[in-house]
Amino acid sequence: MSPPLADELGSADLLDGITTAVGDLDPATFRAAARAVVEIMADYLRDVERYPVLPQVKPGELTALLDGPVPEAPTPLRIVLDDYRRLIEPNVTHWQHPGFLAYFASSGSGPGILAEMLMATVTANAMLWRTSPVASESEAIVVGWLRKAVGLPVDFDGLLTDTASTSSLIALAAARERIRPGVTVDGLADGPPLRIYASAEAHSSIEKAAMTLGIGRAGVRRVVVDGGYRMDPAALETAIAKDRAAGDRPCAVVATIGTTSSTSVDPTAVIADICQREGLWLHVDAAYAGVAAILPEMRAHFAGWERADSIVINPHKWLYTPLDCSLLLCRRMDIVRTSFSLVPEYLRTVGEGASGRDYSEYQPQLGRRFRALKVWFLFRTFGLAGLRSRIAANIAMATDFRAWVDDEPDAQRLAPVPFSTVCFRWRPADLIGREEEAPIARWLDLLNEQVLEAVNQTGEIFISHTRLAGRFTLRVAVNHIRTEQRHVERAWMLISEAGRRLSTAMPARWG
Repeated sequence: MSPPLADELGSADLLDGITTAVGDLDPATFRAAARAVVEIMADYLRDVERYPVLPQVKPGELTALLDGPVPEAPTPLRIVLDDYRRLIEPNVTHWQHPGFLAYFASSGSGPGILAEMLMATVTANAMLWRTSPVASESEAIVVGWLRKAVGLPVDFDGLLTDTASTSSLIALAAARERIRPGVTVDGLADGPPLRIYASAEAHSSIEKAAMTLGIGRAGVRRVVVDGGYRMDPAALETAIAKDRAAGDRPCAVVATIGTTSSTSVDPTAVIADICQREGLWLHVDAAYAGVAAILPEMRAHFAGWERADSIVINPHKWLYTPLDCSLLLCRRMDIVRTSFSLVPEYLRTVGEGASGRDYSEYQPQLGRRFRALKVWFLFRTFGLAGLRSRIAANIAMATDFRAWVDDEPDAQRLAPVPFSTVCFRWRPADLIGREEEAPIARWLDLLNEQVLEAVNQTGEIFISHTRLAGRFTLRVAVNHIRTEQRHVERAWMLISEAGRRLSTAMPARWG
């Protein structure tokens, strides 16, 4: 149990001195509270492994602890901060834990966390140039830094949004405007239905964008994939031709570099050829894997993305940037602006401020966070060389994990490993060649569900799952700034121990 904050900091009077008077905290009280918060933050990052990655609570338990009458009287900050450490900190899912190997870890680095603190302090709303000149101009700078870092040509411009879902929505809105000029005014009531093409493995955000843009989920054509979960270009061409013959209007193709389930890489260069011939917008979803392009040796995976109309990369997935921060790059920012620009009189800028870029005209939201500060801090503090070395270390650990899977007779890797995510399952060696028999396939699914649960219940690591070709698949994603070799080794030990134990204990369910 941590000592009370007043004991640590000797600031009981200041932390207890909140009154009902008007105005904010006085500077002395704020300093005392800020020091206390920084102590909590530093202790948490140092000692996060003392917690299980997943909190040991059930739905509703925390509501009983946190709820109560609306606070009428001021609560001393000392008590608020002690309650934070007692009630809040232990009960989050610990994304900052180095054993977090699930999904794609959004791990916040120290420089990014410091930037978040300063962002909250200045409270810059980057909706207009006038409302925060440095936020707007630094955004243009860091977008350029990111573009150069991943090796894309200078004709890509862009902006920072909250998530890849928003970035893809903006890109597909521009694709819709390009194929149906004036749609932002007139809507989609007239004209043939629009169609978007994405692989069967593409992220669900593409369908959500279609829902939001009035194209509808039925307007998204899911193109079949090959054995490596990559989009089949021939099937894409067939789908486009079929829709044209039916009188529908092909609008855009989404190629994915690093799919969410398997991190497979669509044949982007071939897809770009098809889009060029068909006159279609090409959007590349590289939300997870895009930052790997800062490593020259990884660039082969990205061949063809330089020909895209738009690209999304998430610094908060694998560039150690605290949530939220997504990069949208686009060649046609004029069309993006047309898709979202709506400026009422009270937002019009006159005088000197009229020449600055107003980023709110390029997205659905009006208010915007000063996200550029986080990226600026990261580049300045770590440097491109430091970022490269950290990403390379993640890839090296995943490469080791892949080798352990491949060398284990009782494990089966289920997808290629182009980046830092390994997809596999526990499959006893005596079942090799019989995996697709229905009773065995069901037994293997159940076995791996139990392996997942057993490993996650240890609290030492957290892994997630997906389904590939209908098979229950374990995923280990190594893209955390705090993950070390020992965590990956421990993950493999826990998985293999659970696999052996459970495969022996579970009754056979086939003849």
